[in-house]
Amino acid sequence: MSLLHQLALTFIRGVGPVLAKNMLAYAGSAENVFNIAPAKLLKAPGVGEKRLEMLDFNSALKRAEEELALIEQHGIDVVFYTDPKYPKRLRACNDSPVLLYTRGDMDLNNGRVVSIVGSRKTTEYGRLLCRQLVAELQAYDVLIVSGLAYGIDGEAHKQALQLEMPTVGVVGHGMGSMYPAAHRSLADKMMKNGGMITEYPYHTIADPKNFPTRNRIVAGLADVTVVIEAGIKSGTLITAEIANSYNRDVFAFPGRVGDELSEGCNFLIRHHKAGLLTCVEDLAFIMGWEKGDKEAQPKQSQLALAMDLSSEERSIITVLNEHPSIAIDELTLKLGMPVSQLTMNLLNLEMQGFIRSMPGKTYALN
Repeated sequence: MSLLHQLALTFIRGVGPVLAKNMLAYAGSAENVFNIAPAKLLKAPGVGEKRLEMLDFNSALKRAEEELALIEQHGIDVVFYTDPKYPKRLRACNDSPVLLYTRGDMDLNNGRVVSIVGSRKTTEYGRLLCRQLVAELQAYDVLIVSGLAYGIDGEAHKQALQLEMPTVGVVGHGMGSMYPAAHRSLADKMMKNGGMITEYPYHTIADPKNFPTRNRIVAGLADVTVVIEAGIKSGTLITAEIANSYNRDVFAFPGRVGDELSEGCNFLIRHHKAGLLTCVEDLAFIMGWEKGDKEAQPKQSQLALAMDLSSEERSIITVLNEHPSIAIDELTLKLGMPVSQLTMNLLNLEMQGFIRSMPGKTYALN
């Protein structure tokens, strides 16, 4: 197939992804769309006479020539809708892009894909949850997808990089831009094990209207979308709604009642738009996932995350790491900590998913 015509198909005025696929299915290829008599396209679903009059193929081909020169100059890859490399999960979505621009080294058809989304203005609690989630997902050999924005998005990509997990950022602009600019270095590091994808041509700027559209790709690429901290009017909720419309699983971490950044997550859970998530085991059980060869690594990553906890909580983690399980009485003796104070710290660690309580008032690391 001609790459020029594939590009040009996305530049035809008034033709969106759904109509473009209809035309493609009728004509057989992007090149045929441009070569058959325009009147014959009337047989394609959605192409009426008025729309046919608007089809400016010459203008679309001219823009495609310019875009082709840019992608060749800057080493950008193009994945077309009919290409075997096109993400199969996204292809199943009726409004998926006809064409994706990509940079990096990625497998968008990885066996397991998790999208992680959340607020740009996040808290330390949210960042801790995000790092812990990614660290525990390492055992399941997943591809981490997010939007390369500030907050939860950036935290998910950074943690994936630290753990040498593949991670892909879906952006709402062309490859000629980087938004936010502060994440350019992060994006560059992602190229070795993941990268960036977009449906927008090279010179497209980061317009606010692009991001809700971008969110459908974030949702469509994944088996499951996880929400970590979101306001009630957050764009994150749009991603969750889209994922639900695609019949994909959605999970959310609950938050304290009254916290602004917990309102969105609690809303999703309360209205059965997301499953309650407290640890990765919840997600893995629902998805039917078994751990891969990296089974021993999540605990090490979790202990590294424990450095963000208080000194008392870190002391508890250290002792628990030395025992398969330990009773609270023995724990208080080893730590020299009053039972009332120890109980509160244990509850905080359990709520954050670091430990689990067991019968007989014993505790163990997750």
